[in-house]
Amino acid sequence: MTRTQEVVPAGPELAPSAGIPWPGWPGGRILIRQAGGGDLGGLRDFLGGLSAQSRYLRFFAGVPASTAMLRILAGQRPDADALVATRNGLIIGHAMAVDTGVPPGAAATEIGVVVADAWQGRGVGSGLIRALASRARDRGATTLVMEVMAENRRVLAMIAGRWPDARHDRGGAYVTVHARLG
Repeated sequence: MTRTQEVVPAGPELAPSAGIPWPGWPGGRILIRQAGGGDLGGLRDFLGGLSAQSRYLRFFAGVPASTAMLRILAGQRPDADALVATRNGLIIGHAMAVDTGVPPGAAATEIGVVVADAWQGRGVGSGLIRALASRARDRGATTLVMEVMAENRRVLAMIAGRWPDARHDRGGAYVTVHARLG
């Protein structure tokens, strides 16, 4: 089953929708939907269009995506939940969650998100995170785990605003954030 969700600038959840325009983005709509095998080419183009800095901040490396990595990002891994944000059919954001047993005793899901450079700071990443969090709660997860480069102040500020009580563990060049799902 493929679920499509409208990106909304505020609110705790994204409601299923056929996709209506988000005010302020005339002439198009941004949809969040489950990624699939048909997205391999679009994901390759999306990742290739990211700046080296954006690829580094998301993947901790600036290398282009391999075919195997594209398949994983398209959700062709049984334990992964992969989403894309699209505008007029083009991928402008990607998010992925993998359920883990970390921290011990908790149902946790580790997430990663990346948004096209031109769309950063416009709510697309926040919408992807809300969608992943909602789907993780539906699977029984109680904690989100996010590894963020310590220099990525924009994302760390966004996380702090949404989860002020989250635990931050610094490990070299990155911060591991553990946020309780409410």
